[in-house]
Amino acid sequence: MSQDGTRRGGQLSSVRNAARLLKAFSREHRELGVTEAARRLGVGTSTAFRLLTTLTEERLLERGDARGTYRLGLAMYELGVTVFPNLGLHEAAMPALAALRQSTGETVQLAVLDHLEVVFVERLESPQTLRFVARAGHRVPAHAASTGKVLLAHLAPDVLRERLRDWRPIALTQYTIASRAALLVDLRRVAERGWAQNIEESSLGAASVAAPIRDEGGTVIAALSVVAPVSRCNAQALRRNRIAAVDAANAISRRIGYRG
Repeated sequence: MSQDGTRRGGQLSSVRNAARLLKAFSREHRELGVTEAARRLGVGTSTAFRLLTTLTEERLLERGDARGTYRLGLAMYELGVTVFPNLGLHEAAMPALAALRQSTGETVQLAVLDHLEVVFVERLESPQTLRFVARAGHRVPAHAASTGKVLLAHLAPDVLRERLRDWRPIALTQYTIASRAALLVDLRRVAERGWAQNIEESSLGAASVAAPIRDEGGTVIAALSVVAPVSRCNAQALRRNRIAAVDAANAISRRIGYRG
């Protein structure tokens, strides 16, 4: 190895270790601590800690739910948008999303949770002239989005409590939920009925309904939503969009392997 940290052939050992560390995370090992990371890489704990800290600062990793652990961050997912067509969730979701847009005539979205924000990883826009436009990778505070409410409502109680410990509500409109107590009431309602709605809470003039997508073990891993102008969302239209969203989410869950 040369003085600049390269191996023969021009390979950087630090980059190799960072890549090996990221690939050490899996469905069976969603969170790793410093000691386990050091063991897997065959390096000292101080080296493993520096790698974990650096990758966390770059948002490729984030703090895990267990003390002293790390897990993959949403920046990994955002980087993966360019290869998202090769991922199982995309392959399972896209036919149902396309059918949902066709049946409702509205914009449909697929979102995942990043701490207290939702990241929209897929979006098919309404064919109608009056519609809402945003890009994949767009972020919104979770408490102000129907998808975010679905994802928060299905967190384990202790995880939700920890995430809301220092939460300060951000009011995007005058209709945004502005207190922890009100949010918890709303999330309990979402968990009980299995869907969420958002009427001008994130954007004036917009209304949406969302439903959860579950993996083979029943864990909610994503949410899909139908979003439309409030001018097209009377009670009947909201109910129609809600039923269609729930059906589409269930279809995606079944394709992923959920049998509940």
